[in-house]
Amino acid sequence: MNKEAIELLIQKHPRLKKNRAKLEAMQPGTYCIHRSWGMGIIKAYDEQSGRMLIDFPDGRTGHAMDPVFCVDKLDVLDKDDIRVKAQVNPTRIKALAKDNPADLIVEILQQLPDQSASETEIELTLARTLGQEGSKKWWTATKKLLVKDPRIAVPTKRNAPFVLRDEPVKAEDEVLDEFFETKAPKKKINLASKLLALSVKHEDIKEALPNILKELAVSVAETKQLNMGERLYGIWVRNDLARFIHEDVESLEPTSATLVRSSDDLSTLAEMIPATHFARYLDLITRVYPEDWQRISLDLLKNSSGKFTAECFQFLMERDCEELLSATLQRWLLEQNLKAPVLVWILKNRNSRKYAKAVRGLMTPRLLSAVFFAIDYEALQSAGNRRIPLADLLVEEKGGGVIEELLADADKETAHDLATTLLLNQGFEDLSKKFLLARFIKMFPSVQNIVDGEANEQAPAANEEALIVSQSSLDIRKKEYEHLISVRIPKNKEDIAEARAHGDLRENAEYKMARQEQDLLLARKAELERDMGRARVTDFADAPNSIVGVGSVVELEANSTKERVTYSILGAWDGDPDRNILSYQTPLARALISAKVGDKVSVDIEGHQEGWKVRSIKRWVDKV
Repeated sequence: MNKEAIELLIQKHPRLKKNRAKLEAMQPGTYCIHRSWGMGIIKAYDEQSGRMLIDFPDGRTGHAMDPVFCVDKLDVLDKDDIRVKAQVNPTRIKALAKDNPADLIVEILQQLPDQSASETEIELTLARTLGQEGSKKWWTATKKLLVKDPRIAVPTKRNAPFVLRDEPVKAEDEVLDEFFETKAPKKKINLASKLLALSVKHEDIKEALPNILKELAVSVAETKQLNMGERLYGIWVRNDLARFIHEDVESLEPTSATLVRSSDDLSTLAEMIPATHFARYLDLITRVYPEDWQRISLDLLKNSSGKFTAECFQFLMERDCEELLSATLQRWLLEQNLKAPVLVWILKNRNSRKYAKAVRGLMTPRLLSAVFFAIDYEALQSAGNRRIPLADLLVEEKGGGVIEELLADADKETAHDLATTLLLNQGFEDLSKKFLLARFIKMFPSVQNIVDGEANEQAPAANEEALIVSQSSLDIRKKEYEHLISVRIPKNKEDIAEARAHGDLRENAEYKMARQEQDLLLARKAELERDMGRARVTDFADAPNSIVGVGSVVELEANSTKERVTYSILGAWDGDPDRNILSYQTPLARALISAKVGDKVSVDIEGHQEGWKVRSIKRWVDKV
């Protein structure tokens, strides 16, 4: 816009006087951003219509906009803005993003008045510069690089800004400053660990280590803000630092041995320490408990998970405990005490030369039973649809080889029992069950009969009719179903687990009874699901007046005694003989449907033929 056009516009709209600079910046070739339409370029000002002509990338070429509207809705961009550079010279910006990502962030911060921006502001700029999809992944990777860039101060808190420093600061100096500034013991321990590693290459940090040790010793003594695992890790960092500068480690308190002895639960303590220090923890156990370390290590293995499970196995093997480990695993299998993480390790390492002796003899049907139980138990304990690693391991192994290995010594009866257990298992999706059952059927074709029987029980007939029900009777079914899945079935699973712990399943009456109850509960669950799926709710307001239908009140006269009785014919689940309410599915109700006043019907009830004459018909809704 030229000065004359701007003056005329301000005369017409005096409030625009404060926006004179923005109007003067709206020159042809200038880039702008519309808050909804994105980046655009001003092509011209049409004096005749008094409109700005702007090209937008969504196809709005030469889009006419009132300058008054533009003042509020458009941001005019400087030629040095990174978003403009991305339009003018996209090749350079793409090369910069690829080869020197930190330099791109520096350019973004340089153009801002205070040379700082929040993460959200940077993300918006990158979306305009690199594109919505490509920018997210790029930014995630670049943030890791910025931590080491001396030109940029990376925030430690989510809402703090990224700041372009006046003078570059070395990453190691920044860590050192942060260590002495922070008051949080956990953070101080982690920073001290970084500084110890950096001191090998940086003399300045090496000189500061004595002071770092003094402050770290205070943090390690903290008992309120640190849990036991964090304190133990802090002690290790403190000791490593003391050894590095040749301080007397034995004089430092508390010691790692003291902390371990004071722990009530060594397995829980193991879960609190970093995975990088699992081996150090197990080695500490041997020194703290020289007479009992084998038993304690096995107990830690029994209750372990994740990387600590593998570390426990390796630790015991390296200390010539192969025979002890093998005997212990066999005992745990017989006692039904093998937990999911240990089972995962056994299956993954069953063909390993290193561990062959330790797991030899475990690959039996009994182990498969333990695997199914562990999966079922984890499904019971977990919330939502969280994946179960042990179940995934069985399904994802190519060809289902592990199932065939575990069934190699099984007899027909055992295979059938295990197939039934799999069908009832809550930890597998239906498709996974079918995949695993195919492995069973390959070795034991008769298992197909079990699968077919289960399918016949659960699959509703294709021609099943809808069930006409009242809302109140449906509510009762829903309440029963909720109680079944939230109380009775979980309680039954606990009963099965408790019965399993009592020993040999073949002679375990409690286990068999609990399994029989499970069959009944799951059958009832399937029945309720099938029936509620067929249910069609009615309030009986559509019942006819002239013929008998669902929702009718019928007065009948018995042919044999001439006595009269009145029946209400209601929904499938409303039957109540004491109140003379019949379900429309009963023999008498079926015979009466569509009958008129004066019609006669005959019904065979328990071998006795009885005739009835319809004397009157009313509607249930009129009665109530």
